[in-house]
Amino acid sequence: MPKVHFRGEIFREDDLYVGICPELNVSSFGISIDEARQSLHEAVEAFIEECAESGVLDEVMEEAGFVKEHDTWISRKPITEELLSVG
Repeated sequence: MPKVHFRGEIFREDDLYVGICPELNVSSFGISIDEARQSLHEAVEAFIEECAESGVLDEVMEEAGFVKEHDTWISRKPITEELLSVG
């Protein structure tokens, strides 16, 4: 399985912590931040394995904005990150 560097976001939702990888649209949860992080790691790993087994990994990663450097897929890095609003 290739190495993948991905961005994870963790936030609180009621009594749980939710972890998401926005670029891959993969999410998971846990009762603590560490558990949500580990659960997200496992969910992304399973997603990557399934894509690889299906023969679509390169296509999925490129469409999600990842760049392959040697044997490692690296998540895109924003130039700036801001909270914006409308209305």
